[in-house]
Amino acid sequence: MNEGRWERIARGIYLPSDAPPMDWDQLEASTRRPDATICLISALAHYDLTDEVPDALDVAIPRGARTPQTQGAIRWHHFDKETFDLGREEITIPGSSQPIGIYSPERTIVDCFRLRSSIGYEIARDATKEWMRRGGKPAQLMQLATQLPRAKSLVLNALELLS
Repeated sequence: MNEGRWERIARGIYLPSDAPPMDWDQLEASTRRPDATICLISALAHYDLTDEVPDALDVAIPRGARTPQTQGAIRWHHFDKETFDLGREEITIPGSSQPIGIYSPERTIVDCFRLRSSIGYEIARDATKEWMRRGGKPAQLMQLATQLPRAKSLVLNALELLS
């Protein structure tokens, strides 16, 4: 019945009308930028480390890269090229075969502390508390925090307060 029918999800991106449900924002981000990486609150939500519901998909791309024009609710962040791949993994967007990058829970927590002025310190602290409750090891956070700028003392202070 729907054979040959396509649904436009963004400029230049179409899906068969009978395609399974999927996150169109993730699909658009990964189509526009193959190095797109889910980060910050969106990554915390993916790992169920926050009660926050992101109003847009937080996506990191390397600093200096062109920010694509998108129709979806995507908030682009530019992360340092030197540390961009640190803690980066790839997942398949549910309902599709398209991959998208995502930062590990540890990298996400450290980034949330680094960007606490825009994210909120409480979100980073609460995510750390939940991550530790699930068995996360503080040494893993510290190892990553020493590799990222402006992170080591913030993460160390938070871990001392939570211990």
